[in-house]
Amino acid sequence: MTSPREPWKNPQILVTLALVFLCGAVAGALIYRAASQPVKAVSWNDANKEVTLKRLQKELNLTPDQTAEIETVLDDFTMYYQMLQAQMDEVRATGKSRMDQLLTEEQRKKFGRIMSDFRERQIR
Repeated sequence: MTSPREPWKNPQILVTLALVFLCGAVAGALIYRAASQPVKAVSWNDANKEVTLKRLQKELNLTPDQTAEIETVLDDFTMYYQMLQAQMDEVRATGKSRMDQLLTEEQRKKFGRIMSDFRERQIR
């Protein structure tokens, strides 16, 4: 007769617990980073793109095909960056909402001041 395995020795339970812990740690790190760092907006419009492409074309002596490919890469990068920015905004808002639910009104005010002070120190 074999003895039943203790639950804490079950590999499936251990892997599940490790994954839950890892996901929580990653989510916490993302929320902390999002809440603690000022966001710098990147603006990419047609005027900026034209200036950048002309400069690259001139200084790198790009062929028309290279210029077209670089324009595509820059457009793709911009779209990807904007999508990431939207996701970060959502993570930030979700984290703030969850914290607001946990804090009292007085604590929320103090937390707002703390975060404001922290952002000011980050900018300097």
